Amino acid sequence: MARISIPRLAVLAAVVFLALCVAQLIGSLLFYQSIDRQTIRADHARRIAELIVVSDRIHALQPNLAAPIMTTGHLKAEFSPEPAVRGMMDSESLRRIAGQVIEWEPSLATRPLNLATRDASGGKSDLVGSVRLADGKWLNFRSRDITSMWPIALRASVLMLCTALACIAIGLVLLRLLTNPLRRLTQAADAIGHGQQVEIRESGPEDLRNLAHSMNVMQERIARLLEDQARSFEAISHDLRTPLSRQQIATDLIDDPEISEIMQSSIDEMEGLLASLQGYLRAQHLSSEAEKVDLGELVAGVIAPYEDRARLTGAGKAVVESFPEPLALATGALVENAIRFGGRAEVAVRREGADWFIDVEDTGPGIPPSHFEDVLTPFFRLDEARTRDTPGFGLGIPTAHRLMMRFGGQLSFATSPCGGLIARIKVPLM
Repeated sequence: MARISIPRLAVLAAVVFLALCVAQLIGSLLFYQSIDRQTIRADHARRIAELIVVSDRIHALQPNLAAPIMTTGHLKAEFSPEPAVRGMMDSESLRRIAGQVIEWEPSLATRPLNLATRDASGGKSDLVGSVRLADGKWLNFRSRDITSMWPIALRASVLMLCTALACIAIGLVLLRLLTNPLRRLTQAADAIGHGQQVEIRESGPEDLRNLAHSMNVMQERIARLLEDQARSFEAISHDLRTPLSRQQIATDLIDDPEISEIMQSSIDEMEGLLASLQGYLRAQHLSSEAEKVDLGELVAGVIAPYEDRARLTGAGKAVVESFPEPLALATGALVENAIRFGGRAEVAVRREGADWFIDVEDTGPGIPPSHFEDVLTPFFRLDEARTRDTPGFGLGIPTAHRLMMRFGGQLSFATSPCGGLIARIKVPLM
């Protein structure tokens, strides 16, 4: 089974989101810095205008209650004979606020109004001021946090970023729904490339439905070709076995031992070739269901017919969910190949992390690393003249390779310390 990796789409979405966060934050701060200055000034001007008008009236009726009534969480008011602010601070922003106070309440145009700023806790600044009331007393006030545009900008930025995050999440969900058919096609194409036959659901946009239909039709054609190929080989094999049987009978009737041995050798070679071809073609269309299997017991059963020519090592408890029949056939082909070229086969079952491996080692002449890929080709032989002086037909390793490719395993090679070949099966796991 293929291991799940982090989707490239998720990485791309994370990068886009981070870029959007930075751009949104910078844009929001610049925007609110320019817009909210006017909004905050207007808010302070409104507070001051309301304060002066209402305080003037309350102070005329109940002087002792005016200050407590007009003091709020954002505005502090007190009355005294002298102004707390002696004159208008030289600030364009404060002059604009004073002008906006008069816009809110034109009757205050004749009143002396002094404004200034004072530092407050937390790095903030308060707006302070003094204005003469109708009875000659001075109203001194403090309007808190004239720089409150930054909290407003921050809150607005957070809100807009949350909105953007929600939009991105919705977009990713929709994108995933739209690309699901394409993802299934990709997985199906990978499975078909490994020799499996899968049913592809024809859904999604019209182009993807047409593609899925074409791939289903292609699979049916490939399956029919493989089936016709298998039938043809069965027919040829049957037709060849009839004359081989006759030759076997004729060989038994020949008195000359040398001629009889030559004929028997040819018959055995032909029968071996037919058996190898049958195993190789079977690997193309073999079906198997995953089930619990003990790898040690499976390998022990494979090497049992070879008696002392094959030995199993490192076979502890190795229960996995895999495909027992393809594993047995692939291991058997490699063990037979090892015995044919090295006389003996050392088979080991081992684990590396979450993966399980079956190693088949021989003591034969080995294979140069430059030919590790070549031996996966059917009928490949290291002796280029393809003489029959060396045993085998070049189908054992390709058969094991095809079985592992079909069921999600892997076949690799290494050179053993004694110079022989190590054929390593990575067990397909579910």
